[in-house]
Parts: sequence; structure tokens; C-alpha cells
Amino acid sequence: MNRLEGKVAVVTGGNSGIGLATAKRLHEEGARVLITGRDQRTLDEAVKAIGSGTVAIHSDVSRLEDIDRLFSVVESKLGKIDVLFALLRLGGGAV
Repeated sequence: MNRLEGKVAVVTGGNSGIGLATAKRLHEEGARVLITGRDQRTLDEAVKAIGSGTVAIHSDVSRLEDIDRLFSVVESKLGKIDVLFALLRLGGGAV
């Protein structure tokens, strides 16, 4: 079932762990997925694991300029955001 066909999903921290699992599921449900992460190597691996059409942006969502760049890329490549799954790391753990 493609419940999210035609939708755009952004997953911060989508290059590993819960974020990667979420990005995979959103992709399976038909969403166009954009992931972010701080490590380019794991971002590249995640794109392969998630599937075709996945967009990855090397960014740190704790930096305002990276958030601005993220939204610019989303707008230019994918349009509006329908689903936002945001993982924040505070004090070493995911929140």
C-alpha cells in the first residue's frame, strides 16, 4: 500500500538508527524522502539502503544556517514538506 504516494518526507538523522528505519518505512509507503545527517559516509550508505529517489543533505540541525539550507534544498528539489520526522541529539542521546 502506498499511503504516502506523492508526499514529501524529511527525516533528520535519517542516516542511522531510528531515523534510518523511519526513512525506509516512509519510502516503502510511497513518500519521496529527504534525509539529513552529519556524516557523509553514512548518508551515502543510507541512500543506498532506503532506495531510489532518496535525497541526502549533509547538515547539522543544531546550526541555523544548516536548517536554512535544508529548507532551500527541500523547496527547490521536492516542494513542500508533508511529513517531518525530527530527531534531536541532546547530551549524547536521541530525543
